[in-house]
Amino acid sequence: MKNRNNSQKNQRPMLRFSPTAWAKLLFCRDMTETEVGGFGITQADDLLFVTDFALVKQKVTAVSVSFDDESVADFFEDQVAAGRRPEQFARIWLHTHPGNSPEPSMTDKATFTRVFGKCDWSVMCIVAQDGSSFARLRFNVGPGGETKIPVCLDYSCEFDAANFELWKQQYIANVAREEIFRPIDTKEKPVLVRQLSDDIFGEQIPAVSQQFASEDLLSQIDRMEPFERDIFMEELAIRSDFWDEESEVFYG
Repeated sequence: MKNRNNSQKNQRPMLRFSPTAWAKLLFCRDMTETEVGGFGITQADDLLFVTDFALVKQKVTAVSVSFDDESVADFFEDQVAAGRRPEQFARIWLHTHPGNSPEPSMTDKATFTRVFGKCDWSVMCIVAQDGSSFARLRFNVGPGGETKIPVCLDYSCEFDAANFELWKQQYIANVAREEIFRPIDTKEKPVLVRQLSDDIFGEQIPAVSQQFASEDLLSQIDRMEPFERDIFMEELAIRSDFWDEESEVFYG
């Protein structure tokens, strides 16, 4: 993440965030130990300057985000009604990784190609838990092509103050957590491992974990649905920090 001033605006393309949009993205990232995704809203005359991070209804796990089609359609209709063109709200795909790697997984790459492959241009941006980021700009006109671009925070324009209460309400209304790992002993009550601060979030958002021995983890992987196993193994290949030194596995 870099800071940027006006003298840099004629340099190479880069994805810029207003401080408010960046703060909202990080706020949503830190709500729980899952991914979260949405769309970047931009100015009409500056399509790589993100002024807002817009959530839609979605199901999330520690390794995936799945948008609700009807919610996406409603979001698009609302944006058009507000006078925005598609390139202002439907070209920049933002999502987070709960680990410390912002590199896109094979699932991320496939989703980017499938969903945005027919757009004249699009951007995929990923922000990891440690603040590192990744952004790829793709062109699908003419000969086409894609390039990795830097991500920066731009203070040169006016920006709104943070609104934690509104952001929390939007997150709760749109983001539903799905379970990947299932406890082997269904009689054993899961152990709550993360409690969000009451003075910030008001109520507790559940995040639970179960300790597994190595053989139990293998059993859990074996019991996954094929698509869950593929996603999990793919993420393990690129994110060695998926679990901590105590081999604590999250489900929720």
